[in-house]
Order: sequence, then structure tokens, then C-alpha cells
Amino acid sequence: MLFEDLSLSKSIQKAVFELGYLEPTPIQQQAIPLVLEGRDLIGCAQTGTGKTAAFAIPIIHQLHRIVGSSKKAKVIRCLVVTPTRELAVQIGQNFDQYGKYTNLTQLTIFGGVSQVPQVDTLKKGVDILIATPGRLLDLHKQGFIDLDHLHALVLDEADQMLDMGFVNDVKKIVKLTPNNRQTLLFSATMPIAIRELAEMFLKNPATVSVSPVSSTAENVEQKVYFVEKTEKRNLLYHLIKNDNLSDVLVFSRTKHGADNVVKALRKNGIAAEAIHGDKSQNARQRVLDAFKNKEVGVLVATDIAARGIDIDQLPFVINFDLPNIPETYVNRIGRTGRAGNGGIAISFCSKDEHPYWKDIQKLIKVDVETVSNHPYPWHSGSPETAPAAAANNSNRSGGAHKSRKSNTSKQNKKRWY
Repeated sequence: MLFEDLSLSKSIQKAVFELGYLEPTPIQQQAIPLVLEGRDLIGCAQTGTGKTAAFAIPIIHQLHRIVGSSKKAKVIRCLVVTPTRELAVQIGQNFDQYGKYTNLTQLTIFGGVSQVPQVDTLKKGVDILIATPGRLLDLHKQGFIDLDHLHALVLDEADQMLDMGFVNDVKKIVKLTPNNRQTLLFSATMPIAIRELAEMFLKNPATVSVSPVSSTAENVEQKVYFVEKTEKRNLLYHLIKNDNLSDVLVFSRTKHGADNVVKALRKNGIAAEAIHGDKSQNARQRVLDAFKNKEVGVLVATDIAARGIDIDQLPFVINFDLPNIPETYVNRIGRTGRAGNGGIAISFCSKDEHPYWKDIQKLIKVDVETVSNHPYPWHSGSPETAPAAAANNSNRSGGAHKSRKSNTSKQNKKRWY
């Protein structure tokens, strides 16, 4: 199937062609015709699957037919609700790209910055509004947002909005919209809470799903290091330094932990930054831009903050802390190996995290390589015996690259933080 087979308007086809899009991705093939039919939709798709285009392109097509070249006052006909500024900005950029040859206008609003420019644009009128929940409700309460003319409501990254405590805000927002709207809900995972939310707001929805949450990209090479908890920062530095790693996304379970890892790396001359919920929106954007521009070699992020990171060529993902939800592991390592590129996903597993690793293995059903020849393995004689996977792979060696051997001398094992 080609984009030209989707019966899209010539203006959209032109914009899509200029972007180099020829064949729609699986999620786009499934979702676009359903959205064009006016169906409510539940989409289960992870980052990197082309999800945004799957809803943006058909919505632009529909609104372009309605608005055309009309000179009438513009009203909000599409609302996209997304949890973070970074995601909102990316979605807004995509709407601009796909709709560049239409008369449609869009505005992206979020908190953490002055509302004055946003209000000024709202007063002029826009067709499409992309918003984070807090700023949306705030400006609506002030009387600057009218959703009475809404045609389409998109709830993007629904699972993340629940994780961030936005569920009540989402419910309030939905109540502000007309009952005859078209509703599209997209989520990387489909826990019970998301299904309940869908049943509450969607009418006879179609469901599309690609890249099931249990699957990991075939072009991502996965490795696990069984390491003492107190030695994780040593091992991280060892890998980055010995294998000259750059463009590395490191996942930390907590904001405090992310900051500590960054401090330790900086102390040893490695350019690193953290991105998490305690950072201001402007600070997060600056850090993200610096990482994309390769001014910073290591980005340490929490799961929530990382959802806004969209980088096609990201070679390394390191799970400094294992997630306690197996599906989160799949989402994390899905940040690498995108757009046909290869990638390496490295996980550090301490003794207390071993149950998490067992759950991850049950989900992904992949024989992940255990790297046992490194300077900071689990101490022998510990209360918990080493996992069978480690024993079975005890003869394997290598760091982030298989051919490199690790020196386990006392000098290499010296603490660096």
C-alpha cells in the first residue's frame, strides 16, 4: 500500500511526499482508513511506529474538507491532549508539516511558560489545538478556550497521562467537549485502567494494535549485566569510557537517582544531563536540544520524561535501574533500533532486581546475552544465588561491544564517584 492509495487530498499527499513518506507504516495502514470513516479508535502503538501521522493525517484531511479556503472566523475543531511539553511540541510540528498546503492553523499550549502569546493566538482563532492537561484547563477556566465546535478529540499517550496523575484532568476535559465528537485514544500499553477509560469515553471504537508490548525490535541487540547495586555507577562509567560510547540514553527509576548519576559522570569528565519531572519545561527542552545536537553525550531520564524523546538514530539505551513493569522495558529499549537503524540495549540487574528481570524475560521471550566478564559482578557467596542465565552464559565475554575484554584488576575496580 502507498499513501496515494489512501484517498487523501492532493495537498496532504504533496506534503507527505516531500517528507519522503511513500508507504504508510502498519499503524497508519490500519488507523487512517478508520479515522477517515469517522470511527472512534483505540490504538495500541509504541513510540517510533508512526503513531502521530496515523491520527494527524486523516484529521487534517477531514478538517481541510470542512474548512477549505474559508475566511470565516476559526474555531477549535480538533483537540489533541498529551502529557508533556516535549510531546506536544513534536505533535504540533507534525501537524504543521502534514498540513503545510492547507489553510488549517494549529497552536500548541503547555505550562511552565507565559500564557500571553498562547492567549493572543487563541483570540485570533485556530483550527487545531495541541495541549497539556493543566494549561488547557487553566485557559478554559479563564474563558480563552471554547470546545463547543470540536469534531475530533485525541488522547495521546493515555497510559503516561494516567501515570502522571492526569486521569481526573482528562475526565474534566472530555466533559467540556460535544457528545458527537470523534474520539481517538492512543497508548503504548493497555492496562485495565486504560480500557476502562476507553469504555467511558469512546463509542463502539475500532481497535488497532501494532508491535505488541511483549515484542522487542529484532535489530536491537540486548545485553544484561548482573552487577552489585553499589557498583552500578562504576559499571556505567566503565562501559562509557572503555567503549567510547556516546549518544547514550540512560534510564533511572527515580528523579533523585538520575541526578546522582549525572553528578558522578560529570565528576569524571563525561558530559551528562538529567531530564525528569522536577526540571522546568524550559530546562527540559534545553537539555533535550543539547542531547540531540550532540553537545551532551549522555542523557539520564526517568520513564515519564523520556516519553518526549524522539530521536531516530539513538545507538545506546542503558537500563541503569530495571523497571518493575515488564512492558516498560520494551518501551525503553524501543528508543533505539528505530527507522531501520541498529541499536544496543544494556541492562544492569542487581540482586534485588532479579525478580524484575525474570518477569521481563517471561514477557519478551528472548534469549538475552549475559555479559559476565566485567569488573563488578555479583559478589560470590551472596544470599541469593546467581541466575541460571548467568551460569549458562558464564563463558561469554565483552562490554557494550563483544570483542572488548574487561580488565578486572584492582586499579580498574577503584571507585570513581
